[in-house]
Amino acid sequence: MSPRPAFDRNPAFDDGPLRKVIEDAAMGRWEGARELLAATGADWDRRVFRLQVLARVGVRLTFADTWAQAEPRSPHALALLAHVQALRSMAGGRGRGRSEAMERAWEACDAAANAMPPDPSPYIVRLALLRFHSPDRDRAWRATVRQVWEQVEQRDRWNREAHHELLTYMFPAWHGTGGEMFHWAQERCAHAPRGLPLHVLPLVALAESHRQRMEKDGHRYGLTIHPWTDNPSTQQAWENWWAYRAPARQHAGFHEDANYLAHALSFANRRMEAAEVFDAIGPYATDVPWSYCGDAQTLFSRHRSWAVKASAPYPQRR
Repeated sequence: MSPRPAFDRNPAFDDGPLRKVIEDAAMGRWEGARELLAATGADWDRRVFRLQVLARVGVRLTFADTWAQAEPRSPHALALLAHVQALRSMAGGRGRGRSEAMERAWEACDAAANAMPPDPSPYIVRLALLRFHSPDRDRAWRATVRQVWEQVEQRDRWNREAHHELLTYMFPAWHGTGGEMFHWAQERCAHAPRGLPLHVLPLVALAESHRQRMEKDGHRYGLTIHPWTDNPSTQQAWENWWAYRAPARQHAGFHEDANYLAHALSFANRRMEAAEVFDAIGPYATDVPWSYCGDAQTLFSRHRSWAVKASAPYPQRR
């Protein structure tokens, strides 16, 4: 395991073409985004990731709006505008029900879905809109969530981002309960084929549970208590995702999922296995879930260093 460079905080991670388009978009040029999304084709996983990153760049800029005005029938322009409008609608605060900004975003999703019916991305945006704007644990809104989820499943049954979005909806801090969150994560893993990153979902639920305990109980809970020790979800993620994944064909959210696994292995003191995951992560550390246990960069660096030492071969005797 070789030394790694400093942290790389670019939201595109190792997606080189996306990095270039971000630079163009920051200067108001949308032609690169058009070419990139067209080239992405029906790789829905990569498409959703690229749309989300571009939307975070474009939410305070006008290139997405300009593109949609220039090419009002482009499914790519409309999909990006839906993402951007959704983020803009969230600026007013959560849990306030339908607003004019939310309605604009919802209508943008309609336009994007009509322009490219097989694309699941407009429905993933709708899941985010429903999570963010829903009044607290509202039953009518939850029924709409189920309807939108069915639309996603019809298009891309194992879509990673959709699963993470629905799991977040079930966080107790949003609209669910701890039991519901864990049950749904495990249930999805029970049906998901091996090799899919969905097997990390229980680790996401575990990290969120820890975050909530820390937020609620503070010093009474303590950083010395780590629920990852001897937790079967870590082994399940290792066996059902990591061991069966295709390393040459990493999914778009690979580095986010790998950080969850490296974090779980590290706090379970499984440093030999963690070393392999850290090596694949490279410089792409993520704040979550490391920040739930302290300073993210400090913890990532410390546990990566320990993993490197644990995996180093013993010197030969002379």
